[in-house]
Amino acid sequence: MKASTVLMILCASLAVTVGIGAANSAANGEDPVELDEAGDAFTFVRIRYNTAHGGWDDGDDWGGWQTWAVDFPAADENLLRGVRRLTNIHVNKAPIVLQLDDDRIFEYPFLYMLEVGRDGGLQLTSKEIDNLREYLLRGGFLLIDDFWGTWQWQNFYRTFSKVFPDKPMVELDKDHQIFHCYYDIDGPQMIPRVSNPENYPEQDVDFAINRAVLDDDGRVMVLINWNSDMGDGWEHTYNPMYPTHYANMAYRLGINYLIYALTH
Repeated sequence: MKASTVLMILCASLAVTVGIGAANSAANGEDPVELDEAGDAFTFVRIRYNTAHGGWDDGDDWGGWQTWAVDFPAADENLLRGVRRLTNIHVNKAPIVLQLDDDRIFEYPFLYMLEVGRDGGLQLTSKEIDNLREYLLRGGFLLIDDFWGTWQWQNFYRTFSKVFPDKPMVELDKDHQIFHCYYDIDGPQMIPRVSNPENYPEQDVDFAINRAVLDDDGRVMVLINWNSDMGDGWEHTYNPMYPTHYANMAYRLGINYLIYALTH
């Protein structure tokens, strides 16, 4: 990973925080915050993956809708705007998409995946498993978001447990530092999808759970945001039908996870 990027991020704890409601400025007729030019700044990396019931096309347009691309690119772009507005972290203008078998993942400290229990569940090749394991052991961080219920969990676990078969997936309680490293948050939060403003349970579990894979020193390498949809909170920041308090919480969670990842 780029050492300069990690060192630059360490100043994040000195950032001056403003109200998250400011992220809704575009909805009030103001210009959204401008992002930095690409360079030595934080880059949001979304992971492109295959599922048991479908693959991807090789074309640059990714063949239309794919599970890995849900909420893309609006969610990623809006989170970057929030990170820049609410912290001193410099961010690149555009998110990027990589596959886990691409060695370029080692250049970036933070990866994002979502919907990993859909379409029969996440599928990983041996190369992807090996690359991801090495990436995480070197100090990388993977955030997994937006999948629901025990059936999707089982789909996800069947494959992902191969990355670290010797390490358990532990549940994080509300006192874990990941919930307090920037904003003080009362543990995992259930963020609804856009068509569910009442925040009814999506499946057979009616509360959010954060599970994690830890390294030998107790650092969170993988944060699994289960029964919650931060991506919709980011994507629908400017949607008047999406409850602002859920969008605000999605930003708080995302920023906490990011700052934890870049300072541990």
